[in-house]
Amino acid sequence: MTKAVYPGSFDPVTNGHLEIIRKAAALFDHVVVLVAVNAAKNCTFSAKERVQMLRDCTADMPNVTVDSSDGLVAHYAGQADARAIVKGLRAMSDFDAEFQQALVNRRLNPHVETVFIPAGSDSMFLSSGVVKQVCALHGDISAFVPPQALPQIIARLKAKS
Repeated sequence: MTKAVYPGSFDPVTNGHLEIIRKAAALFDHVVVLVAVNAAKNCTFSAKERVQMLRDCTADMPNVTVDSSDGLVAHYAGQADARAIVKGLRAMSDFDAEFQQALVNRRLNPHVETVFIPAGSDSMFLSSGVVKQVCALHGDISAFVPPQALPQIIARLKAKS
């Protein structure tokens, strides 16, 4: 069985994230969506909330599971017996940073390859930051986030603004 890990902060989950998850699920036997916890980041949602939102949004994908970790992704991938780390790319600017991280991950765990999946034209502009900004300015984010997570995202982001 070929397993992949798709890490990210997912703060909050977007339709762009789900697009990459679906594409990865079609390529690999099993995909672990990994909420990467970084104590230095000031996240809007707790790791537990992000994991639950992702579980709700991927419930119809039988070969996808969701987990969280505050350690190195390369180490997690090794412990999970994953063969690949999936990274979504929206633009060339993403590639520079992700390629550098792929080289670090290869050095940390030479048994795991990074696989880049480009975003589709409908979501290449989309990021969690865009969702937060649009919502804070009272814009409609329903086209940007999965319907399963929309009420929770709106409630939290409007409470913050």
